[in-house]
Amino acid sequence: MTRTAAHARPHARGRRHPQPVIGVLIVGCLVAVVLSVAVGSVNIAPSRVLEVIGAHLLPWGGGRADGLDDQIVWEFRLPRALVGFVVGAALAVAGAVLQAVVRNPLADPFVFGVSSGASVAAVAALTLTSGLFAVVSTPVAAFIGAFLSTILVFALAQQAGRVTPNRLVLAGVAMSYLLSSVTSYLVLRSSGANQGVGQVLSWLAGSLAAATWTDLGMPALVLVLATIVLVLLAPVLNAFLTGDETAASLGVDIGRMRLMLFIITSLLVGVAVAVSGSIGFVGLVVPHAVRMVIGSDHRWVLPASALAGGLLLVIVDVGARLLLAPTEVPVGLLTAVVGAPFFLWLLRRSGRSER
Repeated sequence: MTRTAAHARPHARGRRHPQPVIGVLIVGCLVAVVLSVAVGSVNIAPSRVLEVIGAHLLPWGGGRADGLDDQIVWEFRLPRALVGFVVGAALAVAGAVLQAVVRNPLADPFVFGVSSGASVAAVAALTLTSGLFAVVSTPVAAFIGAFLSTILVFALAQQAGRVTPNRLVLAGVAMSYLLSSVTSYLVLRSSGANQGVGQVLSWLAGSLAAATWTDLGMPALVLVLATIVLVLLAPVLNAFLTGDETAASLGVDIGRMRLMLFIITSLLVGVAVAVSGSIGFVGLVVPHAVRMVIGSDHRWVLPASALAGGLLLVIVDVGARLLLAPTEVPVGLLTAVVGAPFFLWLLRRSGRSER
């Protein structure tokens, strides 16, 4: 990246005041996490939730809460809320990067088959008891699947060395269907061996029900490191918005930077899918909404997308628990209910702009 690219700025729409929005999102995330922990089959006062968390984290917390509150808050609900936040943030950041790199507002890990690639590899690692997949962990398999599907979709979308938005959408949808069929085959193949098909199907629908503290460490670390790197690469993402030719004239190594961004995106999607299953449309809705509010400068779009994505998934997960209580709705189904109409609206809008 040259000094010219480092000073690249998006158009005038990006020159807004995002700091208040970031502040509101931070407060909203903290409130949402506390309410997510407080609400459930057994309601706990938010003050009590803070007391239990403080007892575990603060040296002056003063002992522990009583056994029931401590178990509900610390062992079950808090890790679930935090994993939900990290997953939503990772998917939103990945969506923001994809939309910039391919210059398409319809870009999303779910729509483009990235999540499907992560899912099919992760399910293979879960259901196959022999061969290569038997020794590959689920997060590693999910990352490999996400990366390979991303590269394949991008290769299929090229026409005369150029990537067209329409071909990209069609290639992504086709790849998503193909990989979903492979996943279905793997599930059916494992059904005879009684290897927890019901659990796999629930995971494929997207669920945070089984989230524990052990699921939080790796995704959180990847999210923080990837977001820091991507914010440092914000001038490159801003340059991509102007088109490949303009970005190249600004000193951006298009091929190398695109590959690096695809690797980071695949890593984010892989760790998210590994712990939550396939949750769609978060990476589509959130970055688009963020750009509508604060503009297109990725120095602010990326952290705002992370916060908004985490906030959205925490809220949706609360709805998934309460909508048909005591039965829990897979969170991926609710995000699809929200995201599918939004996708159709974007598709109709983009179609009008191309006329």
